Amino acid sequence: MPLNEKAAPGEKPEGVKKKTKKHTQSYQGAIYKVLKQVHPKMRISKQAMSIMESCVLDTFERLAKETNNLCRMSRKDTVTSREIQSAVRLCLPGELSKHAVSEGCKAVMNYNESRPATARGGPATQDADMGTA
Repeated sequence: MPLNEKAAPGEKPEGVKKKTKKHTQSYQGAIYKVLKQVHPKMRISKQAMSIMESCVLDTFERLAKETNNLCRMSRKDTVTSREIQSAVRLCLPGELSKHAVSEGCKAVMNYNESRPATARGGPATQDADMGTA
C-alpha cells in the first residue's frame, strides 16, 4: 500500500514505526530504599528526588573521571577495584571516604562469595584483595 493512502482500521501503514519509550538509567529506586532505611516514615517530593538524582549522577561522573585518570597514569587498560577505591579516596572527603571504601569492600566480598569457585580463578584474585590499597 502506498504511503499516501490511508490504512484500514487495525492496520499499520507501511514505513510507520511504533514509537518506543527510551529507557534512561535512574537511581530513584535506590535513593528511595536508602531513605526508607534511614527514615521509614519520611516521604520525598519529585523535585527533591530530582535533586538527589543529579547529585548521585554528578558524584558518579566525578568518580568515573578520576578512575579514568588513574588508569591512564598507570598505563592500564583495565579498571579494577583498586582504581575505584583510590578514586573514592581522592574524590570523597574524610569520614565519607572511609565509609564508602568499607561498603565497597563488603560489596566486593559478597560478590566474590556468591560466584562459583571455578569462575573466581582461585583465592588469589585482584578484586578479593580490596583492603590492602
